[in-house]
Amino acid sequence: MMCNLFSARCGLLLLLMASVAMARDDKLTVRTLKVSEHPAQEAHSIHVVGQVLTALRFEQDVDPAKTRLLGWEGRFAAPLVGGKKVVLEPLRDLDEGEAVPLRVTLVDGTEFAFLVKRPSPEDREWTDQQVNVFRDTESYDAVLSSLYDSLKRERKLGDENERLKKEENSVDHAYATLLANGEVKKTPFRKTRFLRLAREDMDISVEVFSGPGKAAAVITLKNTYYGGPWKFDGASLSRDFTSATSRPFALRMNRATIVPGQTGTIAVVADKSAFETKEGQLTDLALQIFRDDGLLQVAVTMDHTLIRK
Repeated sequence: MMCNLFSARCGLLLLLMASVAMARDDKLTVRTLKVSEHPAQEAHSIHVVGQVLTALRFEQDVDPAKTRLLGWEGRFAAPLVGGKKVVLEPLRDLDEGEAVPLRVTLVDGTEFAFLVKRPSPEDREWTDQQVNVFRDTESYDAVLSSLYDSLKRERKLGDENERLKKEENSVDHAYATLLANGEVKKTPFRKTRFLRLAREDMDISVEVFSGPGKAAAVITLKNTYYGGPWKFDGASLSRDFTSATSRPFALRMNRATIVPGQTGTIAVVADKSAFETKEGQLTDLALQIFRDDGLLQVAVTMDHTLIRK
């Protein structure tokens, strides 16, 4: 009998989300931008993504008549200028290398020049949600905003160090490393499902494994799109494909960037506890893999029956 891919009893669901705007929002940031008064100061970059608002906030009111986003038609909704803010809304992701000039003039005549663009590969750490722009770097607001930025960076580094310490002694991360390297025989897992799907830009295969008190999945991606590299952004494991709460899991990969013609492997291991509800019952989980533009690339249903005693 043929298995229905959309049935939870199949234990596996594979979806390609190449163009659906299902973006993660954990990389949206509020940052402080201190502008030098030096006349040779280059225009600062503002990082935006399609259909996400980006606000620039200034110390004084903005002059709407002298504030311009050049060539915005067809690429942005009409910019909103009022009070101390300028709000931008890209209609789509800007092309690689595309930069739209923005000139903001305050009511006192102070001018600021910006280049609005998509995040470059080396700047993938953020997409601007709000940019607080300061010229007087010693003002109370500027110092306070910088302090918040520093505290946020310190907290992020602390969380990352704590995560790395835990992974050093994690059995699940050790299993995930073996699976990512193709050493399944060195693990207690048994393969129960396999699915392969080929698209014009990516060949994807998914293997789902059953284990004693654990479940695992190995996703293999081959970049067949000769227009640029595929880059890993993140993963989540949750009760369903719309939940924002991720369950704990271990992840390892042999490469985070897959250039055209190259193949990469992502291995995920989840303990039984990740499948347990508050009532102690086992439930199915949804594994999601995101690419570097924040869109969902692969979704896999992890059936609770994968957990062996």
